[in-house]
Amino acid sequence: MSHIYQPVMLAELLAHGGAATVNQIAQTILKHDPSQIEYYEQITRQMPGRILTQNRGITTKDGDCYRLNGFEQLSKGEVQALIAACKQRLVEYVENRGRKIWEHRTKSSGYISGSIRYEVLKRAKFRCELCGISAEEKALDVDHILPRNSGGSDEIINLQALCYSCNSMKRDKDDADFRWVAESYQIREKGCLFCEGISGRIVEENQLAFAIRDEFPVSHLHTLIIPKRHVSTYFELHQPELNAVNRLLMSQRQAILTQDSTVTGYNIGSNNGPDAGQTVMHCHVHLIPRRSGDVEKPRGGVRGVIPAKQSYSAH
Repeated sequence: MSHIYQPVMLAELLAHGGAATVNQIAQTILKHDPSQIEYYEQITRQMPGRILTQNRGITTKDGDCYRLNGFEQLSKGEVQALIAACKQRLVEYVENRGRKIWEHRTKSSGYISGSIRYEVLKRAKFRCELCGISAEEKALDVDHILPRNSGGSDEIINLQALCYSCNSMKRDKDDADFRWVAESYQIREKGCLFCEGISGRIVEENQLAFAIRDEFPVSHLHTLIIPKRHVSTYFELHQPELNAVNRLLMSQRQAILTQDSTVTGYNIGSNNGPDAGQTVMHCHVHLIPRRSGDVEKPRGGVRGVIPAKQSYSAH
């Protein structure tokens, strides 16, 4: 048993004469999920609680409790009439808006297949990629880093795992216009080696990055992972581009091992700025295969960019 679902479903079937609808089972599971209550506790504080208390003065907040101002002066009949008015307003609103009122809970504004969802959560080690909470403590969902309505794709490089709380805070607080980000992915620079000079050299690519073999390799199968957008340094990459680059690093590592079983290690690095040795001002990440005995003293690895400091004993 990996979660509560099986006993909850079996109990629901037993309680309903051996049969229950998916909706009935789902509602029962919902009762056992505290993350849902936490989500709507946040909604209560941020939206109706704040508006009714601070903006309209209809309620008062005392610690974690809200009180309706003037309730003591209402007769029983007035209370019932006001409840009926609220329910009628609710019915009218739902009839006018339909399912659109719950779009903020669909996360991706559309369907993400179970296999892709699993890959996103597995990549995140089943933890929220913002706050780090485990899926065992709070339910996780798949979120579009760049929203669909701003041009974001359903590719796995544009997806991340967020818990309900972080996902709701991301939506409530982030009102930035992301359209420029989608447009920026198309930026290329005339005369740039990596924007124009790689025809026929690509060994693998995805939507936002590609891999080529280095023309002046440090070792056999030395590979460059390059974002398609013209951007100078690694630190200027958008999160989907970082995901795309990392995905190619992982797949090229495996491809290199398949081609050459003598590879026993790798150096991964990026030169950022002329003082760090960068000569082509288009971000690229080096994946350099290493083999046993290829240098006399490999200890220290990338520390060797400053030769006198490669050894840990150097001062």
